[in-house]
Amino acid sequence: MKTNAARQLDRLGIPYELRDYEVGDDHLDAETVAQRIGMPAEQVFKTLVARGPKTGVCLAVVPGNTQLDLKGLARLAADSKMELVPLKEVQALTGYVRGGVTALACRKDYPVFVDETIELYERIAVSAGVRGTQIVLAPADYIRAVSAVCGDIGRQ
Repeated sequence: MKTNAARQLDRLGIPYELRDYEVGDDHLDAETVAQRIGMPAEQVFKTLVARGPKTGVCLAVVPGNTQLDLKGLARLAADSKMELVPLKEVQALTGYVRGGVTALACRKDYPVFVDETIELYERIAVSAGVRGTQIVLAPADYIRAVSAVCGDIGRQ
């Protein structure tokens, strides 16, 4: 099934692979998703929605085996502080449900900040915009597609 995220990559001429995985009623963490699609957790990036007083809403993309460093995100965004957006606001802001948030074809073109470790890999995975499907692609293509700024925003 093609998602809006996949259609955006098609329009940009970016090659990718869709990988489906089984989801139940439970929310799956990024490490479980990584296992289900056969990739290391550090190569499966999760997208979190944050907000800063100057930046406003932004998307933070970090490896599945890390947590978002809010202070690092604030530094990268040149903001005084950042906080995660409450889950109840995520779908209205992005158009995506929890577990399916992606910077690709997001409802608005929010600033995107990606952990710098993304550049270590030949291929990475991000949500395809729905629970149960990941997009596997080259990190440079993802960075270009979402106009991301890279920096140190993930922590163990």
